[in-house]
Amino acid sequence: MKTKFWIVCFVYYLFTSTLSAQEFPPIDVYPPDVYGADNQNWSISQSKDKYIYVANNKGLLEFNGEEWQLYDSPSGKMRSVNVIDSLIYTGSYREFGYWKKNKFGILDYTSLSNNLEIEFLEDEEFWSIIKIEEFILFQSLKRIYVFNKTDNSYSVIDSNTQIHKIFKVNESIYFQKLKDGIYKIENGRSELVSNHEIIRKNKLVNIFPYNDELLIETEDNGFYRFDDVGISAWNVPANELLSDLSVYRSLQLRDDSFVIGTRSNGVIKVSYDGTIDFSIDFSKGLSNNSIHYIFEDSENNIWLALENGINCLNTNSPFQIYNDKKGKLGTIYASVLFDDYLYLGTNQGLFCKQLNQEDETEFKFIKGTGGPVRSLHVFDDTVFCGHDIGTLIIEKDKLANNIETLGTWSIIPINKEQTQLLQGHYNGLSVIEKTDNEWKVRNKIKGFDISSKFFEIHDNNHVFVSHEYKGVFKIKLNNDFTEAVEVVKDSSIEKGLHSSIVKYRDNIYYSYNKGVFKYDPSNNRFIKDTLLSKLLKKEEYTSGKLISDVSNNILWGVTKKDLNYLTPGKLSNVPKINKVPFSKALPRGLTGYENISHLRNQEYLIGTSTGYIVVDLDKVQDKLYNIEINTITNGNLDHDILNSIDKTVSGEFKNKQSTLQFNYSVAEFDKYLDTEYQYQLEGISSQWTNWSSRPYALFENLPHGNYTFNVRARVGNIMSKNTASYSFSVARPWYFSNTMIISYILIVLLFSLFMHNIYKRYYKKQREKLMEKTLRELELKELENKQQLMRFNNEKLRQDIENKNRELGISTMSLIKKNEFLNSIKKELQNSPDSKNLKSVIKIIDRNLNNTDDWHLFEEAFNNADKDFLKKIKSEHPSLTSNDLRLCAYLRLNLSSKEIAPLLNISPRSVEVKRYRLRKKMNLKHESSLSDYILEM
Repeated sequence: MKTKFWIVCFVYYLFTSTLSAQEFPPIDVYPPDVYGADNQNWSISQSKDKYIYVANNKGLLEFNGEEWQLYDSPSGKMRSVNVIDSLIYTGSYREFGYWKKNKFGILDYTSLSNNLEIEFLEDEEFWSIIKIEEFILFQSLKRIYVFNKTDNSYSVIDSNTQIHKIFKVNESIYFQKLKDGIYKIENGRSELVSNHEIIRKNKLVNIFPYNDELLIETEDNGFYRFDDVGISAWNVPANELLSDLSVYRSLQLRDDSFVIGTRSNGVIKVSYDGTIDFSIDFSKGLSNNSIHYIFEDSENNIWLALENGINCLNTNSPFQIYNDKKGKLGTIYASVLFDDYLYLGTNQGLFCKQLNQEDETEFKFIKGTGGPVRSLHVFDDTVFCGHDIGTLIIEKDKLANNIETLGTWSIIPINKEQTQLLQGHYNGLSVIEKTDNEWKVRNKIKGFDISSKFFEIHDNNHVFVSHEYKGVFKIKLNNDFTEAVEVVKDSSIEKGLHSSIVKYRDNIYYSYNKGVFKYDPSNNRFIKDTLLSKLLKKEEYTSGKLISDVSNNILWGVTKKDLNYLTPGKLSNVPKINKVPFSKALPRGLTGYENISHLRNQEYLIGTSTGYIVVDLDKVQDKLYNIEINTITNGNLDHDILNSIDKTVSGEFKNKQSTLQFNYSVAEFDKYLDTEYQYQLEGISSQWTNWSSRPYALFENLPHGNYTFNVRARVGNIMSKNTASYSFSVARPWYFSNTMIISYILIVLLFSLFMHNIYKRYYKKQREKLMEKTLRELELKELENKQQLMRFNNEKLRQDIENKNRELGISTMSLIKKNEFLNSIKKELQNSPDSKNLKSVIKIIDRNLNNTDDWHLFEEAFNNADKDFLKKIKSEHPSLTSNDLRLCAYLRLNLSSKEIAPLLNISPRSVEVKRYRLRKKMNLKHESSLSDYILEM
């Protein structure tokens, strides 16, 4: 017994180690913290809209491809789930029923067991749900409840022993009673099919149709074939291993292969003929080795319900991953498959593995190749390795020869026979050739010493060399390839980081971040090739390295999002660019050292920094997906989400609930297929947003109006089949309602009328004020005119007075002169000897000197010039005589005593006497001036 145990352990170790060097399908891992429920999961199913449903300890999990949603279990742990038509049936602790989506996109639960008033057994749980015809079967460990959907009735199939599992085979239902046998349900009753000893002693995992018989899988002893003859072990390669593993679940896939889920060893895929395809456990990417359930979805992905988490195996993915978890290989720079050996050149050396050999499980390091490998080539049935230490020749898993040069970048054939090769190395170019079945360096090409990483031969003796820091050089060699006759730096293109030069279909192409340029020999320059430039779109550019696969006539280019390759046109000479979506989640290699090599059929190996990827172009499919708006929620202005929205009808929202969130998704479960979304909100903008991986859109505080929300998806490079839409409107705020608008109109009208009256009254007052102001101004103007007239009159009077004064002065002066003249004549006459004869003349003179007419004339003139002065002084001093008044008038004219004397016909002394007497009559003080007093009156 111990010997058998150790043999089994060795077989399993050998099997798993053999597979450890295999490539595996991508695995999407969903741990509990991602899906938000308990660790344990028990069952998985899928709806018509491709949503995934999982029975978890805490309840029902729903996955739409973007988000997980948990619906709490109606009773205890949920053990089973099965989507039948549009209903999601679940079984849990003493409870079974179904879930249905409501108009808001949320699942509502209906309890069938409560509606049917079923009395359960103690601690009864439901582990399986199966549909057949119009019946749905719910299996517990003691009973099978058969629910008739047509009339909503049920029946019960009891068992006196534990019902371990129930199976649907074609259109028949089988189940096993432990230690009893296999039963088949016929006409609502259980009929014994077999109670063979093998069946009684083993727990069955599943029953499969296999040709014209049944294939029975047991937990601990592998597969058995069951037919009319009896039961016998299934003698296939996988059965020896499976018979010594503890199997809990299994599933036959649509391609008739089998997936086996174990209790502690992960999952194993077995072909229809019983050979093992692969085994995956925790060490290879599963999140747990205990498999509780296996489900194949509509796209052939394998879902695993685990003891700890949920996993999805993309078995139909075009990508297979080899993950160098231990870091043994390093970053892969080159690869080649030759003579059933797969060679990997890395930064750590050269590794190889013989394919299809059980005894060669791991990649083997080839001794003597330590250090960076730059390239791998096969010429003349020989593997050449461009290495940091030179050019290495490899035979199977050994280093056969080292052609020492200063670091070899790459090697290309010079002639068709491939007996002469041109190698580019760190300090130029060299020729190696095969002589006497041995490869040797023939010569280094003189006249060119620049590092030659990328180079191609053109027209027999011209070589193009691309140096990312120095540019592109065109070298003309002599016929013997020994010397560079001419070296010219090409000026038609720029140098560029991660640029390269490649030969494809006899044309030379130079590629860098501005596109792909083709050499035109007729013009001796590089011209941009618009078609090939699509291999390296500027917005997705990472490296300009193009990889030519001569044997398959393919030209490869790698960008941020796509793996692009150029193939000849099938019906025309126009090449075709094919795109393989290359997810951001896929591992990548070193930029500028991208490498792709052909393996077999349509499979290609892509080197990465953590291993490699195998892409199968036959599995690349342009699948079409639908996008769906899952839920719509809206909230108030404070962004509080209040309620879910009915997606089936157009929405009408209050203005205060103008914040809306749309959650949408594409039910797509390929780990390395990126889904991006783009939306527009008609009513705000007709422009579509930029592509984004965010599966929701939030619109805050939308203004009132009518809107249509549109969202579409891009899965890889393929647009979704549909554009999901939802129309809605946001009501006007209360202050913009019809009632309020009418109120506003009335208010405006009333206000206008009120303002009209106010303005009317105002303008009336203004008009009155204006009239008053005008009248006042007119009065003022009239007054000013009168004043002006008065000023004119006064001015005229003043001029008249001045004229009168002037006349008075002239008159006075004339009198003075006349009197002086008469006095002087009188004196002369009196002094004459003949004075007696002149008395009559003297008398005439005296009469003229005392002429009262002169005084009256003077008085009249004086009164005109200084009106009322004489009256006033007379009233002030009534005692004044006419002579006194006459003196006062002369003093008023500011005449001196000397000037007054002739006027009074007296001497100046007599005038002084008169002045003295006048002062006394006026009672003037001694210090007062008589002249000033008279002038100031």
